[in-house]
Amino acid sequence: MQSSSDHATQNPELSMNAAPQNWKSWLLTDTPASRKQAALGLAYRRWQRFASNPLSVFGFVILAVLIIIAAIGPLIAPHDPLQQVLSDRLMPPGSASHWFGTDQLGRDILSRLIYGSRLTLSIAMLVVVIVVPVGLMIGTTAGFFGGWVDNVLMRVTDVALAFPKIVLALAFAAALGPGVINAVIAISITAWPAYARLSRAETLRLVEADFIHVARLQGASKLRILLRYIVPLCSSSVIVRATLDMAGIILTVAGLGFLGLGAQPPAPEWGFMVASGRNVLLDSWWVATIPGFAILLVSLAFNLLGDGLRDVFDPRHGG
Repeated sequence: MQSSSDHATQNPELSMNAAPQNWKSWLLTDTPASRKQAALGLAYRRWQRFASNPLSVFGFVILAVLIIIAAIGPLIAPHDPLQQVLSDRLMPPGSASHWFGTDQLGRDILSRLIYGSRLTLSIAMLVVVIVVPVGLMIGTTAGFFGGWVDNVLMRVTDVALAFPKIVLALAFAAALGPGVINAVIAISITAWPAYARLSRAETLRLVEADFIHVARLQGASKLRILLRYIVPLCSSSVIVRATLDMAGIILTVAGLGFLGLGAQPPAPEWGFMVASGRNVLLDSWWVATIPGFAILLVSLAFNLLGDGLRDVFDPRHGG
């Protein structure tokens, strides 16, 4: 009888595929031997579920490319985004020196788009970094402690939700004055209530779970239960919501820039670029249309990525 080693030698494909198959079976086993194996297996299953959705992968790729472009912007931008060359004003797209054309002051639109991606993404990320922890802590605290704490925090949340977000953001931005920091503050003030509501609903579901009762019986303090169990388990839903909301945040940032309440000129912010091109839209469509298409593409990519993450972390699918 032929030994297994001889069989592997005569069948090189078997030996080449043995390692990947072993890794796959190790990750997908139903009886993990350690926490590390269980965590890696869960991450692998989630990646498989995410990769099975081509639209979500498309959104992920678009955002990954955008982040890379924003990170290395100064290295790949063909021109200085603030340089004005009046002799080259309103050049149409397609020329060798200006692929996306120029604006009314002769500035290269491609270079301004590249630098503008850094500014737009920075504002959106700052908003998320502020509102997610605030909304998460308010919602989990209200849902976990209940009683008068819940009533006070949720009434404040209801008041904030009673106003349309864009109107409230415009009001705060106008009161605080134009500028990037003020735009971040204005959008953050209007964005946190949705995360508080979501995390409170998740907390009300989790506090009745058996493992929470076991933790109480073992003597765990309320603060430990809240920070060790409730907050991490609510984080996935909040992160998915934040990914879906990024499109709306970017549109709000662009809207404030369009109205002159965001980044100030000559900063290459996409919303302001659209606003500056509206007066020449009929004759020089590319000045406003190209940055508008960039806003559309990034918003679509965030929505597609958010849909994929929602499917991955959906508890009904075992995520």
